Amino acid sequence: MAIQRMDNVGIVVEDRDSAIAYFVELGMELEGTAEVEGPVADVCTGLDGVHCDIAMLRTPDGHGRIELSKYRSPTALSPGPRNPPHNVLGTHRVMFAVDDIQDTITRLRPHGAELVGGVARFGDSHLLCYLRGPEGIIVGLAEQVG
Repeated sequence: MAIQRMDNVGIVVEDRDSAIAYFVELGMELEGTAEVEGPVADVCTGLDGVHCDIAMLRTPDGHGRIELSKYRSPTALSPGPRNPPHNVLGTHRVMFAVDDIQDTITRLRPHGAELVGGVARFGDSHLLCYLRGPEGIIVGLAEQVG
């Protein structure tokens, strides 16, 4: 049996509102927010006493989603440095196709975005960059050129 689709990418954050604003400015749509707690949350996460606030954001094409979770309990843990370098093992970025990479960078800067390196040209096909935003989340941007 094959998977049907990738439903969402989950990211645990401390400041959910800042993270929401960042992804909305990027062009995602806030589908909704909810408070999650109880036995189902405990069993699913393998934690006791889960109580968190979530926000679900959707890409404009309706196919991709990001779920932002702010834990009230148990307290969220830091896996290491707040802004680790790009080569740390594990999930390290979410990539989005954009129409105008420079405009997107400019719009995200007031929301805390900083270039990890620079804007690079990948042959004759794409401009690429990584931005570190609120919560240290790295977002990749790809603009098709040529």
